[in-house]
Amino acid sequence: MEWRGRRGSGNIEDRRRMGGMGRTAGVGGIGAVALLLIGLFFGFDVSPFLQDGGGGMLADNAPGGELSAQDKAAGEFVSVTLADTEDIWNKVFREQLNMQYHAPTLVLFKGSTSSPCGGANGATGPFYCPIDKKVYLDTAFFTTLDRELGAGGDFASAYVVAHEVGHHVQDELGILDQTTAVRQQVGGEQANAISVRVELQADCFAGIWARQVQEQFGTIERGDYEEAINAAKQIGDDTLQRNAGRYPMPESFTHGTSEQRMRWFATGLQSGNIADCDTFSVSNP
Repeated sequence: MEWRGRRGSGNIEDRRRMGGMGRTAGVGGIGAVALLLIGLFFGFDVSPFLQDGGGGMLADNAPGGELSAQDKAAGEFVSVTLADTEDIWNKVFREQLNMQYHAPTLVLFKGSTSSPCGGANGATGPFYCPIDKKVYLDTAFFTTLDRELGAGGDFASAYVVAHEVGHHVQDELGILDQTTAVRQQVGGEQANAISVRVELQADCFAGIWARQVQEQFGTIERGDYEEAINAAKQIGDDTLQRNAGRYPMPESFTHGTSEQRMRWFATGLQSGNIADCDTFSVSNP
């Protein structure tokens, strides 16, 4: 994706110089990595298991300090990607829904930070908080995506941003309020099943974004779409559980299988229509 030298978003809140708030250090071994990967995508904050509680882990509260050249480049990349989502969803809302789109703020942090939805750190991974309408992202996750999960490339990283913005789109449409209310009533496996549909719709919305990136800006490069689809594959619940040495348990899935995530991303990419991202009306998403 061609992103250098392009417009960046003004909706970036950069906390990376503020330092960590209880960052964990000394995490090592396959078990710790597996725990982190499970937490990243299943919505569990596993930081209590990684901090000092008799297990020898140490908390690092050092200040963030100056940003490296890599940090600065990652921040610029996220800013341009977010700006693209703003232009795209402004256009889609206006043309398809006759509505005004209100863009979210994206919080960049290093190590950990706080949010009204709970702590944000390397264990929670990127997430959208509907309370303050902000996306929280530690750009170090892009390295995890590449080296640990096998989903490298700038468009794979952009897909992560677009997916989280997709949750904001759901918030704008009132979908998150409705699904959260139902999940709180049912609980257990039923709540997980609803969560899967929410996540798959965000993947579909990310597909709409990917289509519009080319239509509006013409910045897609060879292999970009394949990078995003591969990322969707690598972060499917079944793939993550297998890679963590566990037998896939569908009743525990909260984001969808690799096949589902790839398929719904492709649906948005091919269609470009919000109406075709209705993951709630199909019997088997």
